[in-house]
Amino acid sequence: MSTPLVSIITATYNSEAFILRTIKSVQSQTMQDWEMLITDDCSKDGTVAILQEQASLDSRVKFYVLDKNSGAGVARNNSISHAKGRYIAILDGDDMWAPAKLEKQVSFMQKRNCAMSYTSYLVCDENDEVNGIVVCPKTHTLADSKRDNKPGFSTMMYDTEKVGKVLMPTIRKRQDWGLNMTLLKLCGTAYGLVEPLAYYRKGQESLSKDKKSLAKYHVAVYQVVLGWSKLKATLWFLFVYMPCWTWKRFVVSLYNR
Repeated sequence: MSTPLVSIITATYNSEAFILRTIKSVQSQTMQDWEMLITDDCSKDGTVAILQEQASLDSRVKFYVLDKNSGAGVARNNSISHAKGRYIAILDGDDMWAPAKLEKQVSFMQKRNCAMSYTSYLVCDENDEVNGIVVCPKTHTLADSKRDNKPGFSTMMYDTEKVGKVLMPTIRKRQDWGLNMTLLKLCGTAYGLVEPLAYYRKGQESLSKDKKSLAKYHVAVYQVVLGWSKLKATLWFLFVYMPCWTWKRFVVSLYNR
């Protein structure tokens, strides 16, 4: 079975503490036919210097720097626009992958002839200590995503031959969920590889740390991606999304006790 090129999309912003570990997790992949496209969103720390060094050492690592701070969605879209691979895979600048992640996920997608997939993932702290697991559902549809975005963003992958090169909505936050829903509008169903193949880092400041504080961006996703009115989007968020999200957090906490 062939292994077409995978384009790995990463956005960075003040990521000097973790980005090297993120890159090393890609370089350690058992599948080596990849390119890593990193766009920095005007970091104020040493992130760019690290990217420069890594790009000079490995031609598969390519980096770009935005002219002004524009948000993770714009940074990721810049990387996607330069992608040459059949498969687009997302990896945030503070997360990591298990060594066989690409090999197993590409094989999984080829066997099922599917356009979009994701995996389970482990939760770790700033010192890489694993302290939890999130087991993904076997399937995820647009109807599911409207209620709760379950696929971990650093685990998702899509096939450009089936859905084209899909960009993220350019809202400042929650554009990851917006991309997932946009893809699900195109492909109908995404499929989950239940084996945990990624590490999501929790504990540092991040855009997704406190979802309750991101209410207006949740509402904006419904408006931008689905074309809903602000009233419909707000009511859905309050009475459908939030109860589902709260229940998911409860189940995950029980699972990881």
